[in-house]
Amino acid sequence: MHKESRIRDPLILGDKTYHDITTDIARPVEGKANKYWWILFSLSIVLMLWGFICMAYTIGTGIGVWGLNKTVDWAWDITNFVWWIGIGHAGTLISAVLLLFRQKWRMAINRSAEAMTIFGVAQAALFPLIHMGRPWLAYWVFPIPNQFGSLWVNFNSPLLWDVFAISTYFSVSVVFWYIGLIPDFAMIRDRMNKKITPLRKRLYTILAFGWSGKAKHWQRFEEVSLVLAGLATPLVFSVHSIVSMDFATSIIPGWHTTIFPPYFVLGALFSGFAMVETLLIIMRKVVNMEAYITIKHIEYMNVIILFTGSLVGVAYITELFIAWYSGVEFEQYAFLNRATGPYWWAYASMMTCNVVIPQLYWIYKIRTSFVATFILSIFVNIGMWFERFVIIVTSLHRDFLPSSWTMFSPSFVDIGIFLGTIGFFFVLFLLYSRTFPVIAQAEIKSILKSSGSEYKK
Repeated sequence: MHKESRIRDPLILGDKTYHDITTDIARPVEGKANKYWWILFSLSIVLMLWGFICMAYTIGTGIGVWGLNKTVDWAWDITNFVWWIGIGHAGTLISAVLLLFRQKWRMAINRSAEAMTIFGVAQAALFPLIHMGRPWLAYWVFPIPNQFGSLWVNFNSPLLWDVFAISTYFSVSVVFWYIGLIPDFAMIRDRMNKKITPLRKRLYTILAFGWSGKAKHWQRFEEVSLVLAGLATPLVFSVHSIVSMDFATSIIPGWHTTIFPPYFVLGALFSGFAMVETLLIIMRKVVNMEAYITIKHIEYMNVIILFTGSLVGVAYITELFIAWYSGVEFEQYAFLNRATGPYWWAYASMMTCNVVIPQLYWIYKIRTSFVATFILSIFVNIGMWFERFVIIVTSLHRDFLPSSWTMFSPSFVDIGIFLGTIGFFFVLFLLYSRTFPVIAQAEIKSILKSSGSEYKK
């Protein structure tokens, strides 16, 4: 067993035993939801239904109901697409990279982070689908035999790159998530009594995939987990790099830059970890996991947010320097317009939330406070949304032709769809917390004797 220094804070509180861990993790699936769950679920359902109504109105009427115009033809929808894709990245990073580095603090948070990845990518996929204008013809973007003969999709189209990026990332993330859930499905299956409906017991039996906990099963489980982690790690970097190429391969000032791939990846990890914190601080109350999701987990994630936020700040400064150093007047004007033009407030919000606010995590009391972390994580997510808004809208609203200069403002349909995706995301996450174990119980048990509070005494 791995020994750990006594001065390290425990990762499992409350003097838990192995049986306590099993009972606590199975309780949200087997028992009834508390009032916090129902309040959040009700609010999320309302938001989701409003978003679906706005989507139906868009499809029935056309995307002219959005705030788009002939100059700013990418705006609110693509901003939200990139924002959701970024949020989905931290889940795979926590699960894959931290697994490869054998970090024990990932074990309480990796399951929820992986779920966040899948649900975030699902929300991101909605925006290109609606943006097509005719979503019932979405299958046209896949290179499959069709009724037009030897007609192939346009592989030069950024829309197609997004399709491959989303589908690949979603597929690997679902497999990685499901493989980790198999021992927990078996645990729920074995705990079910006669009061449970036969259909539900049958469902968990199928999901458990015949798991019996034999040494051979564990050996295969660990081998597959490591292989998938090795595949998923470069995928984190490649997928968001592809998304950044939507912009970088254009000739529009403010987009045509080689810094975009690492810049977008850093921003994705930055916003993803912030969203993980937002969710975990909520979920530890909703499903009573205070003993397993501790302030130490939050502090470790705050350190990563501080690090990635500082790197994002360096990327912003690098962009400004390269625009000045290039001597290209169009590029210089694009960045000057971002900071001092009509959308200066969005640029100021981006810089404040993404560069200034994360520096507060240098203060120990803030870094180890649930309330402060929750507030700051929301500010980070707001700042990262403004970053995508600034990149997209301020680069488009001042075109090469002054007569086509215009301003963008979202319509109520734009705002409704975005709020609807947030509601849809939380509906999926809350249903997940009542259906699947939110913490990997086998992994938590493996660190009990080295990181449990009882064994630290």
